[in-house]
Amino acid sequence: MEWGMANRMAQLIQSDGHALFLPVDHGYFQGPTRRLEEPRKTIEPLLPCGDALFITRGVLRSSVDPDNTRPVILRVSGGTSVVGKDLANEGITTSMEEAIRLNASAVGISIFVGSDYEKESLLNLSKLVDEGEKYGIPVMAVTAVGKELGKRDARYLALASRIAAELGARVVKTYYCGEGFEKVVRGCPVPVVMAGGPRVNTELEVFEFVFDGMQKGAVGVNLGRNIWQNDFPVAMIKAIRAIIHQNATPKEAQELYDSEKGKEQKKP
Repeated sequence: MEWGMANRMAQLIQSDGHALFLPVDHGYFQGPTRRLEEPRKTIEPLLPCGDALFITRGVLRSSVDPDNTRPVILRVSGGTSVVGKDLANEGITTSMEEAIRLNASAVGISIFVGSDYEKESLLNLSKLVDEGEKYGIPVMAVTAVGKELGKRDARYLALASRIAAELGARVVKTYYCGEGFEKVVRGCPVPVVMAGGPRVNTELEVFEFVFDGMQKGAVGVNLGRNIWQNDFPVAMIKAIRAIIHQNATPKEAQELYDSEKGKEQKKP
């Protein structure tokens, strides 16, 4: 791996081999999602606890100060919305030259394996990898499922993750799926970060799936709504960070969350 690529990967995945990516790119297809209506207000208090920010160019320019020292993973795919016919019909929306101008450490793109637009999304990934390798910029592939949430099983996720790695993605973001997740990670020869798993009702359930996924080989998480839609987002990201970088147990993470939540409650 040449120096530039290795350096950017080291910015993303920390010296302990783990990573906490904070995605705030949801607006590119969902619009002003709950608690991300004003991105700057959501991002600023959480930024110190993340290892990298997954974001679109528009929100990066408008809502993140240039003196931010956190690496940026630039979302470069899109072109569809939740009110359109098919979320899988994405294209590349942002050039590699733009990513370089914005000093991105990596770029991210969704792939839709098994959809009507499987071929197009996989060729988009391949083209982006070609450009990324030319400039030493890693590509993170996101194994998206569109509206078909039933695809969040180990067999499908292992297939999609392996294909992403085969096409040259340096990092794969995929869903945690519980049973069989270790097979997903084992079958993917590049680092895997977890997106949200099944819908859960408590913070402890989030801590449990993050801990379990780490034990099964993931290098970290790319969690958004489980953090910034929480009533106490700073407490939540600190607790998740403890699991990822300090090997905290779910119980220890819950105790940290409760302690930090009390501090947030006392703020005017």
